[in-house]
Amino acid sequence: MASSTLDPARRGSGLAHRILLRTPPGRDRAVDALRAFAVLGVVLGHWLVTALVADGGAVYSTSPLAYVPGLAPVSWVFQTLAVFFLVGGLVGTKSHASARARGVAYGQWLGARLKRLFRPVAALLAAWAAVTGALLVSGVAPETVRTLVSLVCSPLWFLLVFAALTAATPLAAKVRPWWPLAVVALVDLVRFGAGGPAWLGWANVAAGWLVPYCLGAAWAQGRLQSRRTGWALLGGGALAAALLVAFAGYPASMVGVPDAAVSNLSPPTLAAAAFGLAQCGAALLLLGPLRRALQRPAAWAAVAVVNLSAMTVFLWHQTSMIAVTMAGLLAGTPLPGLHTVPGTPLWILVRLAWLPVFAAALLGCWALFRRFEHGRPRSGGRSRVVRGHRPVPAAAVRRP
Repeated sequence: MASSTLDPARRGSGLAHRILLRTPPGRDRAVDALRAFAVLGVVLGHWLVTALVADGGAVYSTSPLAYVPGLAPVSWVFQTLAVFFLVGGLVGTKSHASARARGVAYGQWLGARLKRLFRPVAALLAAWAAVTGALLVSGVAPETVRTLVSLVCSPLWFLLVFAALTAATPLAAKVRPWWPLAVVALVDLVRFGAGGPAWLGWANVAAGWLVPYCLGAAWAQGRLQSRRTGWALLGGGALAAALLVAFAGYPASMVGVPDAAVSNLSPPTLAAAAFGLAQCGAALLLLGPLRRALQRPAAWAAVAVVNLSAMTVFLWHQTSMIAVTMAGLLAGTPLPGLHTVPGTPLWILVRLAWLPVFAAALLGCWALFRRFEHGRPRSGGRSRVVRGHRPVPAAAVRRP
């Protein structure tokens, strides 16, 4: 494109200019945009569908989806985990192929990736161990402490699954996504159709998220290049999810709802897997428009900044919401959209007004804890987020 050949000095200033100068020419910025979209979708989703209600001297967690089922479409917009696993499969497969081409052993490659993943988790757990002790010593109700710790730790299941799939990247690169999809369908058939044990559904935690991860591996190997594939995934996945919800008894919400008989997410169901296929198809179709939009320095800078701190944002977004909610209790009366029962659609509208406050608290958490994500600065001051998805020869990616 003509815009990509302009002198960087003419295409931006300040932060956007510095980020542009550090971006390798071959970096696929659309991939970073998809990752940023997935992370922010999870954050906004949790902030909108999680309510901490003050009642009788304690705080408990609930969801507006439990009171107003008609809000289920909100979960369709903000349940973006399939996109994250799609990008994870793409990046993991390319990274592993690049490591093999450079003679890096599997164990060394995996250790480096898991270290970047779990170093910020250790900081979160250490901080919350101290907070938990302080809350209990200060006389906060054990029910409240249990609720808060559960909210902070519940997203960590995602990282455990992602770590397991990262370790299985060489195998995932050889598996067609339809095989784990068939496992999900079989498990659901036994659970719901044949009255099988509920615990069998936990097999879908691996199989369900392996579907988009394998799609990402196929993308890395050049097998998802046509727009026809994107439309097939989008249309087929959306139709299958709609039919399963309408005629097979699957819940409409794509996130967990307190006290619901069946959750589409915990563990993943066939409806969630089909919905994930639709999301992956939409992501592939958006690549072209995203690449064009991200030629603008300001747009690319925004995406790059989110990616630079993606783990910090993901790990600390629940803490920021908790901090605002608990501080609000000092007002002496329940605040609408913060401590009140989310029993009407109006609650969501009021909740939207609290999002900037949550974001400000998250910014404070980011300032304190981002160093655990980045580790020691690299020589030359190069940012991780703008170190490119290095081009890998197709033969290296396809090699078993």
